[in-house]
Amino acid sequence: MNEPTQTPTGAIVAARSPGRARVVILGAGFGGLSAAKALKNAPCDVVVIDRRNYHLFQPLLYQVATAALSPADIASPIRSILSRQRNARVLMARVTGIDAARRLVELEGGGAEPFDHLVVATGARHAYFGHDQWEAVAPGLKKIDDATDIRRRVLLAFEHAESTTEPEERRALLTFVVVGGGATGVEMAGAIAELAHWALADDFHAIDPTQARIVLVEAGPRLLPAFPPELAEHARQALVKLGVEVQLGHAVEECDSSGVKHRNERIPARTIVWAAGVQASPAAKWLKCEKDRAGRAIVTDDLSVPGHPEIFVIGDTAAVNDPNGKPVPGIAPAAKQMGTYVGRLLAARLRAKAKPGPFRYRHDGSLATIGRNAAIADFGWIRLKGRLAWWLWGIAHIYFLIDFRGRLVVALQWLWSYLTYRRGARLITGGESDV
Repeated sequence: MNEPTQTPTGAIVAARSPGRARVVILGAGFGGLSAAKALKNAPCDVVVIDRRNYHLFQPLLYQVATAALSPADIASPIRSILSRQRNARVLMARVTGIDAARRLVELEGGGAEPFDHLVVATGARHAYFGHDQWEAVAPGLKKIDDATDIRRRVLLAFEHAESTTEPEERRALLTFVVVGGGATGVEMAGAIAELAHWALADDFHAIDPTQARIVLVEAGPRLLPAFPPELAEHARQALVKLGVEVQLGHAVEECDSSGVKHRNERIPARTIVWAAGVQASPAAKWLKCEKDRAGRAIVTDDLSVPGHPEIFVIGDTAAVNDPNGKPVPGIAPAAKQMGTYVGRLLAARLRAKAKPGPFRYRHDGSLATIGRNAAIADFGWIRLKGRLAWWLWGIAHIYFLIDFRGRLVVALQWLWSYLTYRRGARLITGGESDV
């Protein structure tokens, strides 16, 4: 093994294995891990870099935020996932830039990883549409820390409402505002309503949790724009049945620690959850390539960066269209398909075989849950709603969990919650209260 070297700028560059190509993958989400696994038998060294040591199943983060699941139920150590892949190495580090000309990934602290081929799967983050100061009072939901922070805020709101004697403060504490009517916002609003109406209903004496006010604010004319109108309307009706106030057609105008301003109305609330938008990681900036309005790198039909056939961008970081010219959605199945495609393309390239044709996204369907026995499913050829869609949603999410332990634990937790109407992860952890 060659020794690490140092560049003229002082960066420590990891050693290369002689005679073997080095494929560096940034991000251990669904896209990055799928690419790594597709390279399992390829003649190359694979380096997976992530700033965290775990793979996270983001679609179920809202269940951690509403005390239905614990963080460990939806996360798995990256090293454990790739432990049997002999050509893969995991590096926990924060990426600060990419030097495409010199084929180096720049790392925080001055280190650098060389690459022959690079796969960028660094995902997306919250978008506050020019109001980044709102993040402090309206956290989004992209990582475990976000979920546990929201869980702490929600549970503390009930605890503080129990202890306060001021009627107006109690009303504000028992008001929860969810901003954004996409799948995350709908699922979050429904889960808070279920938490208040069932799981916490008998736990307090001075307050009645079932009287909590949950408001879902969506700037567009309807919820769930990715779904057919009739399914979106069914979701709205299901939320209303749960006691959620659905307010459409107007964006949030102001947002602070005391509540939100919406439709020229002030809604006093101590807990606000942001689910209104996302923007891509800074990958396009690092690569100095063209990007769309959401910051996603515009790539070619094989997901490579124009002018750099050795660099690929996948998942939420890439702007890709499906065969009908519509943007590929930022969901786990799409990221997995992109990662598998790039991994197979690189494996073929390294073996000097014919590469696969252009990437073609296959949409297997969309699912969203509103609450107990309430969900919608759109498979194109068939549309479902209600109990059957809810069971399909649960089966699909258990299937996509990365390891067997996670699938088993989540299935048992859901079964217990379904039978008892209880939630087992109602722990208040973290810093001081913000309410």
